Amino acid sequence: MKVTKILVVLIMAVAIVSCNNQPKKVTALESEIDTVSYALGLNMAAQINKNFKEIDKDIYVQAILDALDSADLLVSLQESQPTVQAYFAKKQEATQLERFGANKKAGEDFLAENKSKEGVMTTASGLQYKVIKAGKGAKPKATDKVRIHYHGTTIDGKVFDSSVDRKTPYELGVNQFVTGFSEGLQLMKVGAKYQFFIPQELAYKERSTGPIIKPFSALVFEVELLDILSK
Repeated sequence: MKVTKILVVLIMAVAIVSCNNQPKKVTALESEIDTVSYALGLNMAAQINKNFKEIDKDIYVQAILDALDSADLLVSLQESQPTVQAYFAKKQEATQLERFGANKKAGEDFLAENKSKEGVMTTASGLQYKVIKAGKGAKPKATDKVRIHYHGTTIDGKVFDSSVDRKTPYELGVNQFVTGFSEGLQLMKVGAKYQFFIPQELAYKERSTGPIIKPFSALVFEVELLDILSK
């Protein structure tokens, strides 16, 4: 269940809770709207029970009543959405780590060994890179658009994407690549060719991308900076 759907559930719940009284106990449904209201509550409860079993029902109801009564809130409305998003992002990462922890370990082992190889340098963020050919032109900024050739593989050499193989240069904003790739581009001068060794936390983290890049995968790119298209 996406966070946005959870927030919709919460908003719908707010709309049907009285701000002055606890919900009355109903033993019979006497009209169509009674039945629809009850069915709506059942659907919301089913979603909460399916996706958020650890909810504290008393605190949940208190938050609804506090919001309706304009009482002092324990969490501000502005903080509520990022709080929920952060919680479910953490849950998703933990779930993925249970399934794909071996990928994370393999990447860490690879990078630990790779960093001591000749010519490999490591930045403060953990990005590793190797200069294959030095450039002579300008360096791109994060806000620039660049034309590049790249060849991307997993740490065991499986190719997942390659402009080189397609024989067509690729154009994109520097800050639109994954974090490690964007950082590496800003180290290069036009005409340079580098190899990037990107830790999973600077790549796709817990997400999978396509059939080859699994969650927590470290990535390897060979990149040639052909031109800066905007300066």
